[in-house]
Amino acid sequence: MNDIAIIEATEPSDKCLEAINNLLPQLSQTAEPMGMKDLEAVTSSNNCHLYLLYVNGAVAGMYTLSVYASPTGRKAWIEDLVIDISCRGRRLGHLLLNHAIEKTRCYSPCTLMLTSRSSRVAANRMYQSAGFERKETNVYRMKF
Repeated sequence: MNDIAIIEATEPSDKCLEAINNLLPQLSQTAEPMGMKDLEAVTSSNNCHLYLLYVNGAVAGMYTLSVYASPTGRKAWIEDLVIDISCRGRRLGHLLLNHAIEKTRCYSPCTLMLTSRSSRVAANRMYQSAGFERKETNVYRMKF
């Protein structure tokens, strides 16, 4: 039996930073390693919540829930949801996604959103099975 826990990271630590930097390249080949100051900014933010998934005491996944108010209503975004490659196929992604949905309910009324590359077939199937609907839109970015 696996000992599974999802815990919000509320303080930066070397162990947390190491775990995140192990997961980031599994999320995106272009993800830059996170620094301690970046982790401090995330964990001290009132609008950003970083959750780590522990399996038998080791970090096996993570996601970030960001919440903000806008003129068109409160929005929440799931960002950086990733399961360690060694733990995939065990429905842990579903566990994290359901956790994010439950955490978002306390901000109701709210619209929960996320993005996922079309090449992530299993992830997209999971989001749709959880009730997410595809939104036809263009995503643009500008890096500074």
